[in-house]
Amino acid sequence: MNFTKYQGTGNDFVIIDDRKEEFPAQNTVLIAHICNRKFGVGADGLILLRNHTDYDFQMIYFNADGRESSMCGNGGRCIVAFAKHLQVIENQATFLAIDGAHEARIVGKIVELKMSDVQQTQSGEGFYTLNTGSPHYIKFVDSVAEVDVFAEGKTIRNSPTFKAEGINVNFVEAIGRGIRVATYERGVENETLSCGTGVTAAALAYYLENGYSVGHTIPVETKGGNLEVRFQPSEEGFSDIWLCGAAELVFEGIWKSS
Repeated sequence: MNFTKYQGTGNDFVIIDDRKEEFPAQNTVLIAHICNRKFGVGADGLILLRNHTDYDFQMIYFNADGRESSMCGNGGRCIVAFAKHLQVIENQATFLAIDGAHEARIVGKIVELKMSDVQQTQSGEGFYTLNTGSPHYIKFVDSVAEVDVFAEGKTIRNSPTFKAEGINVNFVEAIGRGIRVATYERGVENETLSCGTGVTAAALAYYLENGYSVGHTIPVETKGGNLEVRFQPSEEGFSDIWLCGAAELVFEGIWKSS
C-alpha cells in the first residue's frame, strides 16, 4: 500500500490515495497501527482521498486511535496539497468532509481552507466551548508555556461534562495582536504541535473575549508553526472563516502488512 505523509504546522498525517476504495476503512486496529509512532509510520491521524461525483474529492479522516472522526482543519489543508500533488486539482478545490463541503485554494506554499460557519458558542468563567467542525474547549491563560497541557487537557477532556463525546482542549495566550495556542486532542489523547479546528476555535473565542479591538484576522502561533484565521462576525455567529498556513509533503513510502 502506497502512502504519503504530510504535515501542517507540525500536525502530521498519513494520507492515502483511495480513489479505487481498496483501503479497509473499518479496520481500526490497522489504522491505529499505522499511526503508532513506535511500531508504525507515526501520525496524528490517517486520511483517505476518495472520488466524489459532485466534488473534486472526498476526505475521510481517522484519529490516531483508528476511529473515524470529526473535521480536521490541518488535515484538510494537507489533503488539498496532496490532491494537487496527485494532479486531481490545480490551485483551487471544493471537497466533501464529514461536516460538509469546503472550499480551498493554494497560494504559493500556503493552503487556505474555508471552515464551516459557527453559529453557537457557550461561555463560562474563563472558558468558551464551540464547534468548528470538531468540539473545542477554550481556556485563556497568562502563559501557555506554564501550562501542563497533557495533564490539564486530559482532566478537562475526561471530566463528567465532556467524557462521553470527548472534547479538544485549547489553552490560549494573548501575544501582541494575536494569540499563542496549545492543544490537547481527543482521539490522539495527547498534546499535538498544532490543531487546525482548535486554532480556529481559539481565534473566534479571542474575538468574543476582546471584541472589535482585535479585528477579523488573527495571527496564531503554535508549537509547530504559525497560522492565520480570517472571519466575518455577525449577530448570528461567524461566517467566511478561513484557516491559512503551510502544508508540506514529508515523505512517501510503502506499507507492507506482516
